[in-house]
Amino acid sequence: MAPPRAYWKGSLKLSLVSCPVLLYPASTSSEKTRFHMINRETGNRLKQQMVDAETGDIVESEQKGRGYELKKGEYVEIEKKELEAVQIDSNHTIDIDSFVPRDEIDKRYLNNPYYIAPDGKAGADAFAVIRDAMKDQDRVALARIVLTNREHIIAIEPLGKGLLGTTLRYPYELRDEADYFEDIKTPKISKDMIELASHILDSKAAHFDPSKFKDEYETALKSLVKRKAAGKPVKVAEPGEKRDNVINLMDALKQSLKGGKGSAKPGRHAPTRRAAPRRTAKKAHRSTARARKTG
Repeated sequence: MAPPRAYWKGSLKLSLVSCPVLLYPASTSSEKTRFHMINRETGNRLKQQMVDAETGDIVESEQKGRGYELKKGEYVEIEKKELEAVQIDSNHTIDIDSFVPRDEIDKRYLNNPYYIAPDGKAGADAFAVIRDAMKDQDRVALARIVLTNREHIIAIEPLGKGLLGTTLRYPYELRDEADYFEDIKTPKISKDMIELASHILDSKAAHFDPSKFKDEYETALKSLVKRKAAGKPVKVAEPGEKRDNVINLMDALKQSLKGGKGSAKPGRHAPTRRAAPRRTAKKAHRSTARARKTG
């Protein structure tokens, strides 16, 4: 089997110690089912073309350029040579700046994973020294690297015989959680409910095992394509019956602990039936308010 093609080639540098390395993407989407846009009349595949937003004319590749929008509809054109002139030291070097404790890295900053391997025998010793020193310290190296014309911060840690590099997002790429959590209420929850929920958590305790991850949608897509290609009929599933979300939380917790579905069906428990008068009272209040407004 031929070795995979390297995504990036350069040097891994720690102070005055450096070694040639290769970078490979650690993830792939090639196995996912993909669809192409086709002409339904001819069955031919469609291709995309760039069109001038004002004139509607098709723009050929030699006419395409890059522009930065200064204000609405006004662009400054940036030439390819001008972009290449913005040279960054990390263009062909992974320069380690610091080592930080592994547990201090906020998971929200993690982006894309890469495998880092030595390039040839020349730098194998230096590579091993850097890798094994990091194993002893249980720290993650933070370095800079240029990928697709952009500089990234990359976190590097030992992985088997090689290294795992994970690009990190910059702070300006993350949204502030306060914008989404600010309106979350803080209800008073009884101690009994918390204890029941804790027991449920304990009953579902397991170890991280990605081999158990099943992409059910991908499986369904493959089955759909297979049936269509074979000329077999495809049954469209009926939409499921929409259930009332009004349930009693304590009953749901108790049922979950017994191995139930985790959601009590409405109408089986007295607390659920008591929910109806509250809704009726709310409707009555609205009717009274409308009557006052009309009067």
